[in-house]
Amino acid sequence: MHAVTTVITLTIAAALPLAAHAQNWPAKPIRMLIPYPAGGTSDILARMIGPKLTEAWGPQIVVDNRVGANGNIAMDLTARSPADGYSSVLTDLGNLVISPSMYTKLPFDIQRDLTPIAMVSYSAHLLTVHPSVPVKTVKELITLAKASPGKLNYPAGLGSAVHLAGLSLEQRTGAKWVYVPTKGGQASIMTLATGEGDLLFMGMLQTLPHVKAGRLKLIAVSSEKRDPNLPNVPTVSETAGLEGFVTGSYQGIMGPAKISAEIIAKFNAEVNRIIGLPDIKERLASYGTVPLPMSPQEMGKWLVAEQNRWAKVVKTSGFKIE
Repeated sequence: MHAVTTVITLTIAAALPLAAHAQNWPAKPIRMLIPYPAGGTSDILARMIGPKLTEAWGPQIVVDNRVGANGNIAMDLTARSPADGYSSVLTDLGNLVISPSMYTKLPFDIQRDLTPIAMVSYSAHLLTVHPSVPVKTVKELITLAKASPGKLNYPAGLGSAVHLAGLSLEQRTGAKWVYVPTKGGQASIMTLATGEGDLLFMGMLQTLPHVKAGRLKLIAVSSEKRDPNLPNVPTVSETAGLEGFVTGSYQGIMGPAKISAEIIAKFNAEVNRIIGLPDIKERLASYGTVPLPMSPQEMGKWLVAEQNRWAKVVKTSGFKIE
């Protein structure tokens, strides 16, 4: 009996420092890496949520843009950071779940080296074309692409969610276009807007201003249902008979593996609270983005399911990045 009591006492004693650490966390600034240039969706969301976290906790959220390798540089830095809750990354999870299938070798493993913390938002891709492209619907675009295989240019960061959205549409329809490599979403959208590209799937946040300015022609949205902000814009699935065609920008926060469950729960709860605030929801809606609250466990399951989904698209395409 005495031995059992001793074991229980030692277990509780060992757990107390962890609980105290979580209770006192955060006690210093938290670095939030952004894998993409300033002005992109991840960057805007971090600078929207960061001040709210600082307001709630005290220590500053330091937003740090670490661009390169389709987001993998920032992910690797996060994976190699101390598991103390002071290093995180806010990223397009669509890119993250694609990378293991697209790259022949990665310096990190999503399941082993990273921890889901919180989902932030979902924004459907808008399918747009340059005004010079003589189409108004997805069907017309597919017909044009089939009639002239390889004539249309699709500017995208290779291996990105935007690239895979284009590959998925090709596979579902038999259309063919040429992928023009770019360095991130802003570069892709500007390539299209200046007429050097012909078509593109891209997040609403970056695309809609160009549509409103007349620099791009909007033909469809990639969500499951029509977007309430664009009720007259059809979905890709309804216009082309492509049931279940859904792509978009899924933004979330990850950390290095082995962060304590208490810190993750605290971080997750605060992010979920913030994205539910009326002013944040209003700002997200103005960007065509909706909050996507999840528990860390739900986020983990989503990551696995999406990784499996896009692995099939990559395998069919045969596309690989060294």
